[in-house]
Amino acid sequence: MKILGISAFYHDSAAALIEDEEILAAAQEERFTRDKQDSSFPKNAVEYCLDYSGCTLNDLDAVVFYDKPLLKFERLLETYYAFAPKGLRSFMSAVPVWINEKLFLKKLIRDELAEIDSYSSENEISFLL
Repeated sequence: MKILGISAFYHDSAAALIEDEEILAAAQEERFTRDKQDSSFPKNAVEYCLDYSGCTLNDLDAVVFYDKPLLKFERLLETYYAFAPKGLRSFMSAVPVWINEKLFLKKLIRDELAEIDSYSSENEISFLL
């Protein structure tokens, strides 16, 4: 079973490709972009993992993202609630980003992968934790 693991959108984005519990390839995006703690989607790291292993996105059995967006959003709300009203300004700037982007990571990841290689929208993207 070939699985592509992705970490992105917070800091130190990276990708790793494993097959049957063996690491085939792994890379941090900052190694390609030269941007320390790069948080962008790890396009270069994914391409490296695919090239190194000689497979395409459609050869994968699964794509896994390291975090669950709804669980993270819940923790964010709990934290803001615990420190209210002190964090109101931060809350007001963070929530629109979450509502417009981060709660819809599955679509964003699919769109980013489609730019790398033909990727069927039928392929499932899973979240850890």
